[in-house]
Amino acid sequence: MPQAPAQPVFPRIPTREGGLELSRIVAGMWRMTEWDMPVAARVEFIEQCIALGVTSFDHADIYGNYGVEELFGAALRAQPSLRDRIQLVSKCGIKLVSKARPGHTIQHYDTSASHIMASAEESLRKLGTDRLDLLLIHRPDPLMEFDEIAAAFARLKQDGKVLHFGVSNFTRHQFESLNRRIALATNQVEFSPLHTAPMFDETFDGLQDLGIAPMIWSPLGGGRLFDALDERGATLRQVIQDIADRIGQPFCSVVFAWIMRLPCRPIPLTGSGRIVAIREAVLGASFELEREDWFRILRAARGHEVA
Repeated sequence: MPQAPAQPVFPRIPTREGGLELSRIVAGMWRMTEWDMPVAARVEFIEQCIALGVTSFDHADIYGNYGVEELFGAALRAQPSLRDRIQLVSKCGIKLVSKARPGHTIQHYDTSASHIMASAEESLRKLGTDRLDLLLIHRPDPLMEFDEIAAAFARLKQDGKVLHFGVSNFTRHQFESLNRRIALATNQVEFSPLHTAPMFDETFDGLQDLGIAPMIWSPLGGGRLFDALDERGATLRQVIQDIADRIGQPFCSVVFAWIMRLPCRPIPLTGSGRIVAIREAVLGASFELEREDWFRILRAARGHEVA
């Protein structure tokens, strides 16, 4: 019986020159509490990701109602050798109203130095590690003070608890304001064929200008690309499927290839516990869409020709 072709494995990509390196595809863990995996299955999943070249794992303190980091940490405790083979990313700055946090009376942002430090410590404890490779501010906070955030980041780095820093969902100006105070590794933003704003609001242009690669959350539109009841998604889905059929690649691989075609070098996250979905995302880095096909998807995404 003929064997399936070997899955391509890619080297890590620097988010900026001389800075943090992440795998070309990052495994997003925000749904891990929904995957119903025992510890052994979590260990196996991490090992399968590593085998595909997916060595970076994205977390946030609030994911899974403050539960995901602990689940992932249990896998690292069960197989300690995994830690030195992966990069751990986490986020802080959002306080949810939750039974896990009875002191929170209203959902709000907190980017004070004390909260950043405490959140980092809690992430380290739950993950069972002595350092985070990357810590992000999860959302812009109207009360954030850039100097205070930079000072907290600098202290965590000095103590060896966090190696690199970044932000998530920041505007170009917000990113550049903090980046002037302390070197940032990335801005993790929402982007997909169903959410193209970062291409047109200077987010990607600004990062390309600085030589900093963005991380991309919800690259498949939060599943809307597969929603038969979503009329806009259905039209776009057909265009992508036609291209996928013509070039002989999986549908999801084409979407990931479309995202990674951008010159700012986006680093997409997956959101699935299925290894086949991770494999298709990785496959998207093995080919490049023709410019005409790339614009066919953009036209379907926006509903009109370029001017």
